[in-house]
Amino acid sequence: MPFPQALRALNHRDFRFFWGGQLVSLIGTWMQSVAQSWLVLQLTGSPLKLGLIGTFQFAPVLLFSVVAGAIADRLPKRRLILATQAVLALQAFSITVLVWSGQVQYWHVAVLALLLGCANVIDMPTRQAFVVEMVGRDDLVNAVALNSAAFNGARIVGPAVAGLLIGRFGLVPAFVLNGLSFLVVIGALRLVHAEGAPRPRTAATVSQEVREGLRYALGTSRIALVLGLVLVVSLCVFNFTIFVPLVARNVLGLGAEGFGFLMAALGVGAVAGALSLATLGGRQTPLRTILVAGVLSCLALVALATTAEFHAAVVLLFQIGFFSIVFMASCNTTLQLGAPDALRGRVMSFYALAFGGAFPLGAFMIGAMAEAFGVPTALVVAGSAGLVGMAAVLLWWRARRLSSS
Repeated sequence: MPFPQALRALNHRDFRFFWGGQLVSLIGTWMQSVAQSWLVLQLTGSPLKLGLIGTFQFAPVLLFSVVAGAIADRLPKRRLILATQAVLALQAFSITVLVWSGQVQYWHVAVLALLLGCANVIDMPTRQAFVVEMVGRDDLVNAVALNSAAFNGARIVGPAVAGLLIGRFGLVPAFVLNGLSFLVVIGALRLVHAEGAPRPRTAATVSQEVREGLRYALGTSRIALVLGLVLVVSLCVFNFTIFVPLVARNVLGLGAEGFGFLMAALGVGAVAGALSLATLGGRQTPLRTILVAGVLSCLALVALATTAEFHAAVVLLFQIGFFSIVFMASCNTTLQLGAPDALRGRVMSFYALAFGGAFPLGAFMIGAMAEAFGVPTALVVAGSAGLVGMAAVLLWWRARRLSSS
């Protein structure tokens, strides 16, 4: 029996296994994200040190994304993802043992966050480029929207469950369940038939392939614009694991359960946005949708800075979640459909660089400003900088088009 139109990508057998395993793993990942943030605040009480953990986690993306994209184009993608999931499982069980034994220290969390980033830097572009090989170009928009729905559905379930577990049983169960979730996704990937075989090489060395991909991305007007917008909005708005715990603890005076509820509100909004795209989206997304969603994400972040009331914060986080996922999923499909098969891994590595590589800089910026000037000021500056940055990227793109015409 075929799936309805809004779920049509699930008609592809390989994608069903891939998506189901990913959903379970993402729930565990969000549980660990909440537990890790809460652990750092318990150990240090410092917004700056919490921001530094984000910097450690995403620094490898900043440093090695472009090389990872070339690797994704050279090696079988399914096997590469299996390897990264094994490393992530090792990382999750390591922090579990440290917390359970009572020996965990801040530097342990920092080192394991760095290991997490090293695995993710290869996993992100490989996973993105693998999707089109399972579903084809016609169902890619729907598949990306369903992946976004899974990611953000997990953002609802994971933090809510983690908040309850932490509040009642402590941190260990959240870390244990994340480790077990990676075993589920490894099992699901072993049932996927598609290998994601590498395309014929167009350059002799990895460095030449990186340069080739960079020339294509920067030389293609629409791709260059989308990458610039992703960089700006990611830098200023998408530091959810940093600013939400700060809002929960420092502004609203909430505990672990309240923090989990705020993260769940963010996730509910994101799932609503993803399902809207899955239902209404065609093969391509208008540029206007990307721009409007980015602007509204920034404005909602500024509005969040002005409230100290719980229900208003929930509504604003819902809006941030909705518009953020519309923005990111639209950018994702625009890049994947605009890239030729032989270059897709590299183009998506630039997306991962703009998205994840901006995080360590944004995490440090928000953490440092929150510690020096307070959380509301940090959020106002971040949201306003996002609006200014988007305007600058759009003006640059229009000037470039005029000069080349």
